[in-house]
Amino acid sequence: MRTRAEFLGHPLHQMMIVLPLGLLVAAATCDVISAASRHRRLARGAYYMHSAGLLTGLAAAVPGAIDWWDIPRNTRAKNIGLLHGAGNLVVTGLFGASWLLRRRRPDRITRTSLALSTSGALLALVTGWLGGELVNRLGVGVHENANVDAPSSLSNGGLRKPAGSQADVSVTRGEAI
Repeated sequence: MRTRAEFLGHPLHQMMIVLPLGLLVAAATCDVISAASRHRRLARGAYYMHSAGLLTGLAAAVPGAIDWWDIPRNTRAKNIGLLHGAGNLVVTGLFGASWLLRRRRPDRITRTSLALSTSGALLALVTGWLGGELVNRLGVGVHENANVDAPSSLSNGGLRKPAGSQADVSVTRGEAI
């Protein structure tokens, strides 16, 4: 199933998530470094990365939600998409809470704000993997004939052969891959 949220033939969600993911992981990394080194300017920079990451993350959620609504019901892809989206709401909440705790003093990191941003970054690794499973494994948003019930890439069947076999379909049709 191809996405309706696209720009010049490319899925918007996959393009847009790169910025918030990079900003939020960099913010958490800077939080850890600045907490260990007590470097206040780095802490302030991390605070602004939190801000930008949260705003761009909310923008990226819109085409992601559009894609999710188009996934057929009662499929593995629909379930993974729900976990991916709900997990990213939690990620946003963790980073948002960290941001709120530092709003009055952006250059000061508390243990709680550090724990929140670090937890958000770790959870983002999981939700990012789920998003990759949707796109790379199941073909959601990029293939007309997406295999929305393909086995997990972590399963034995998933590790042995590609589940979507979209390349095989394209070659047999004589289309470019």
